[in-house]
Amino acid sequence: MFDDVLCLSHLRWNFVFQRPNHLMSRCARERRVFFIEEAVFDASAPRLEVERIENGLHVVVPHLPRRVTGPQAERLQHELLDGLVTRSAVKTPLVWMYTPMAVGFARRVQAAGYVYDCMDELSHFRGAPVELREREAELFQIADVVFTGGQSLYEAKRSRHPRVFAFPSSVDFDHFAQARGPLADPVDQAHIASPRVGFFGVIDERLDLRLLETVARERPDLQLVLVGPVAKIDARNLPRRPNIHWLGQKHYTELPSYIAGWDVAFMPFARNDASKFISPTKTLEYLAAGRPVVSTSIRDVVQPYGNENLVRIADDPRSFAAAIDAALAEKGTPAALAHRQARDATLAKTSWDRTWARMSALVQEALARRGRHLEDEEKTPCSTI
Repeated sequence: MFDDVLCLSHLRWNFVFQRPNHLMSRCARERRVFFIEEAVFDASAPRLEVERIENGLHVVVPHLPRRVTGPQAERLQHELLDGLVTRSAVKTPLVWMYTPMAVGFARRVQAAGYVYDCMDELSHFRGAPVELREREAELFQIADVVFTGGQSLYEAKRSRHPRVFAFPSSVDFDHFAQARGPLADPVDQAHIASPRVGFFGVIDERLDLRLLETVARERPDLQLVLVGPVAKIDARNLPRRPNIHWLGQKHYTELPSYIAGWDVAFMPFARNDASKFISPTKTLEYLAAGRPVVSTSIRDVVQPYGNENLVRIADDPRSFAAAIDAALAEKGTPAALAHRQARDATLAKTSWDRTWARMSALVQEALARRGRHLEDEEKTPCSTI
């Protein structure tokens, strides 16, 4: 039904390894994937930078002239995309979209079909383009199937398309389960005292920096370790205390070594527009690493993980610190073993391989439906006046 995939993403492949990376890596085992990032405005003339990451997977970065905006930028990206399709002999590809902002030139592709994998409510993020909602409405019109990155996002989108399916983030269990065994402490973490309470992920407006600073101030015995890149906020505004350790971005392969040195994993998310619909991938990754987890009351964390006692939920600084203390106190007890067994039972029900298989089957169904619809249209005789 289709051979190749053109994936249009607002996230860069080498940023943080997350949902698009997991899914497109698996897709590339079966067919060619061209992972097309947002344009970089740094060129004197339009060009494409194409890098083959692994068998079947190519990362494509459009470079456009500086100060090119609006319809002109869209036209140039369409021309670059056409050139890529021609040079790489791409025929009737599946267009898989993460960013509605690309719909203007993506809809011109002679595609086998369109998938919208809505992993976040991007219109709520800082610096979101004012046209984003309008572009998303266009994307809903052309999409053959829509996936959402969590249950709350599904509930917000399900009335906008006849085929919307919730696919909360999954986990690469074997990768993160390495943290359950003895691993060498990374050099930049080895000097940090215990107990360590750790976080990895993008450090942006979704984090509750006030909560982080208050817990650090009131509990100087807790060492708060944060691993990840800073995005869309000024790094100078991050709280600086002796027991807060900003270690920067690490490669996906390094994460188990960091988590192995933590006593508790935490998710100090702010409760704001940017975090309203998030379904953090790291929830299951922390659990796979065998670490107790403390989180603020993010809806897709509370249900199901908080309600099933797999994650401790707290919002104010005192309650948050108390939840960390409870997790620390449980270490090595029969209750800790029981909780780990319950977490593992949940983890056994999901994997990125299973998620990809289910999504792929739904895509095939949607494309078959699209094909039948086109056949019916061709069979319908034209009326004459």
